[in-house]
Formats: sequence, C-alpha cells, structure tokens
Amino acid sequence: MLIVTTNEIPGYAITDVYGEVFGLTVRSRHLGSQMGASLKSLVGGELKGMTEALVDSRNDVIERMVAEAEAKGANAIVAMRFDTSEMGGNWTEICAYGTAVRVSNV
Repeated sequence: MLIVTTNEIPGYAITDVYGEVFGLTVRSRHLGSQMGASLKSLVGGELKGMTEALVDSRNDVIERMVAEAEAKGANAIVAMRFDTSEMGGNWTEICAYGTAVRVSNV
C-alpha cells in the first residue's frame, strides 16, 4: 500500500478514487506514566513513555486505515493526515485519514 501526504504520486496515475478512509483509536493515559510525565515536565526532557504510546497509536491507526482502503479495492492512499484531540481529562483520540485510490504506473 502506497501512502503519501501529497495529492498525487509521482510516476503513477490515479485510475480510481474510492473515497475517504479512516483509522481511529481512543487511548487513555496510564496513571503511572501520567505521574511520571508530570514529574519529568518539571526538569525537562523527552517523555519517552508518552512518545512510545503515541508511536504505537499512530501505527495502529495506519493499519486500520490501510485495512479499510484494501477492503474498498485501493492500492494507495493519497492526502494522508493525522489528527489528535483530547477527549475528557485522560483520553486522546488519534485518527489517520486519507483518500483511497487505485494507481498504476505511468
């Protein structure tokens, strides 16, 4: 599955457009990592536990988006984006979205 953030893929022609596809997850923060992050924010530096959780979440939503695109018959996703939002005090929604297309070499 080709995934790009652009509207076109150099060297390929879009032959079919199947529409928008999404991958979603809602994650809650672990109390221990939240307390550790609060302490770390006092002294500065990377919040490694939070970074790993975000990487895992993004990988999960990409897999879900790809599965939806494949189910529609697509072999590529163009205009791919991530979106995140806070839900409540401890929940974060992470979304990957784009347009499912079929491409062929030019």
